[in-house]
Amino acid sequence: MTTRDYLAALFSLEGRTAVVTGGSSGIGRGIAEALAQAGARTVLLARTADRLDEVTADLRDRGCAVERVVADLSTRDGIRAAADGIVAAAGEPDILVNSAGINLRPHMDQLSDDVWDATMTVNLEAPFLLGQRFGPGMAQRGFGRLIHISSQQAHRSFVDSGAYGVSKGGLESLARSQSEAWSARGVTANTLVPGFVLTPLNQRLQDDAEKVTALAARTTVGRNGVPEDFAGAAVFLASASSAYVTGHSLFVDGGFSVH
Repeated sequence: MTTRDYLAALFSLEGRTAVVTGGSSGIGRGIAEALAQAGARTVLLARTADRLDEVTADLRDRGCAVERVVADLSTRDGIRAAADGIVAAAGEPDILVNSAGINLRPHMDQLSDDVWDATMTVNLEAPFLLGQRFGPGMAQRGFGRLIHISSQQAHRSFVDSGAYGVSKGGLESLARSQSEAWSARGVTANTLVPGFVLTPLNQRLQDDAEKVTALAARTTVGRNGVPEDFAGAAVFLASASSAYVTGHSLFVDGGFSVH
């Protein structure tokens, strides 16, 4: 067996179909690009058609098989419509990456019911409902990968974690429950835990140069993250090589969590 063949057996996603919610920007885009270039037919799902079109065109120019679905995950009806759109575009997926999220973090004194409900729906209920829609089919076929994007706020409170931190803590618990339900039938469920990553989702914090510098200093590698940092971890968790890794939270944070 050649080195190329060995690595392909471990990590190639050829013949697989992947879905990445929030796949048009930030960490979601970085992961979508990685899965597509690893061989998966990749469905990008997001709210904004123009941005989806841009990313889709870019990946197709690189020879990747890519579909796009415009969807709004802020309501249960929207989530179910998104699932239908995924199947219409590419059939039943083998890999589901839940990267779409909203980052509304008012101080607890000002945390309203509306902010709580919106945060829980997009950040937690959408991954749950999409998992309920696709997880049993993955288990029936004997292969599936559920990958969620969590946060440091699932483990510690800072910068007004509020409802956001609660939603991410719930997301990691969801992965463990999904692991218990389906891993014996070939479906793993894991979370990736970023540190501070330079993405549009946290632009509010990036506008404070002093804060950005301080956050970089909290890592052990000496810099903040970028979406490309998640490529290898995502391909690993999506591939055959991660078959014995499930219910796990993998920190991709430059040492932020241990410093």
